[in-house]
Amino acid sequence: MPKYEAVIGLETHIQLNTKSKIFCGCKADSWGDPPNTNICPVCTGLPGVLPVLNRVVVEKAVLLAAAMHADSILSLSYFARKNYFYPDLPKGYQISQYDEPLARDGTFNLPMPDGSSRQVKITKLHIEEDAGKTVYQSGSRLIDFNRCGVPLVEMVTGPDLRSADEAAQYLIRLRQLLRWLGISEGDMEKGQLRCDANVSIRPAGSEVLNTKTEIKNINSIENVRAAIQVEIERQIREVDAGRKIESWTLNWDDDSGTLRKMRVKETEADYRYFREPDLLPIRLGEAWRDDILANLPELPLERRVRFVDQYGLPLYDAEILTEERSLSEYFEQAVSTYGGEPKVVSNWLMNDVLRMIRELGVKAGELRLQPEHLAEIIHLVEGKGITTNTGKALLDRVEESGRSPAEIVEEEGLAQVSDEDTLRALVSEILEKNPEQVATYQAGKTTVIGWFVGQVMRETRGKANPQVVQTILEELLSDR
Repeated sequence: MPKYEAVIGLETHIQLNTKSKIFCGCKADSWGDPPNTNICPVCTGLPGVLPVLNRVVVEKAVLLAAAMHADSILSLSYFARKNYFYPDLPKGYQISQYDEPLARDGTFNLPMPDGSSRQVKITKLHIEEDAGKTVYQSGSRLIDFNRCGVPLVEMVTGPDLRSADEAAQYLIRLRQLLRWLGISEGDMEKGQLRCDANVSIRPAGSEVLNTKTEIKNINSIENVRAAIQVEIERQIREVDAGRKIESWTLNWDDDSGTLRKMRVKETEADYRYFREPDLLPIRLGEAWRDDILANLPELPLERRVRFVDQYGLPLYDAEILTEERSLSEYFEQAVSTYGGEPKVVSNWLMNDVLRMIRELGVKAGELRLQPEHLAEIIHLVEGKGITTNTGKALLDRVEESGRSPAEIVEEEGLAQVSDEDTLRALVSEILEKNPEQVATYQAGKTTVIGWFVGQVMRETRGKANPQVVQTILEELLSDR
């Protein structure tokens, strides 16, 4: 048994994909825009301005709270001022939520490698505004206020994760869920998903919660994994040396792979929270709540289980097909149109359509190759109308042109050649031209028949029915 176990909790900040910011009409998504171009008196905190809440922010946050199985989505929640001073926070405070947040007490079912799942508690989910961005350039510290006022959901887990790998897996699944719900792209490199990790260690089997440190400024899932692992190892060395763990806030440097002490970790009292006087509380009435939750889709883990039960798919297939929502919907539409064995559609999707999706850098729902096109191609192959290789090539032709598979097959003469008289004449001609290979076959090396099949396929540009060709070859070679 290991001597110590890690105790990890994550605080994630999720940038919602609204068109405008949380309290003003400025554009929310400013990635790639020139600095300080998407700002106004409200989001830069000029005197005399008043914030106005963006309704869509609340709706997206409620969807996430429901997906997190929150026990309490409060009908009445309040904004608060979180006071701290930093150059990229122009007001000197952040409008957030504190003692009466939007939702509490959720659970996130985290699949584990052994097939089980870990329930990670979500202690609090609240909405708030983002601060600006500090940019270090040529020895100077510059401030970009574009991000000020961008809507965020902050979600705090319980101390329920036990390793750096589990923390990384949590973020992977959270990002999947955000994209599934359509509320955020969750791209950590663009700051759309940011994570602070609280890390402590304790003797294995203990239930105590020891002093924790907080790691900030981690900009990728792999860096989250690396930073937590480095901090776990540091704390073990400290404890083994007889030193106490101090409550530090640490900064992760991904270039050097090291942690640096920033400051002693703040407490809630340091922020001097009080109710925001310029905003009314959020009143989530029953009718509004029901309208929001009517848009809550079947969640990825639930759909994965259903794909196994309803369609008889292996767990591996169901896992791949539910990684992205539009792919799972594409699969179901193709199965419905095809009408045959769902595993056949799954094979085509995972082996060929996913290859196309990755090459094009799109989602399944953005393909010109529609689910009914895929079903039609499968039927053409199974009905011997075209060869399997022609069917695979046809996927790309449909995607390029947007035309139906049957139309392309007819116009370009791609139909499979199965006429025995035509193929028999072609096979006889090839045998006559290659006496050495015939002799090799007759000497007992029967695998050379594959070479003959290849010659026929080349002559017919891949359109010959390979099963018919194989039968004719075996017959004529035996006669010889």
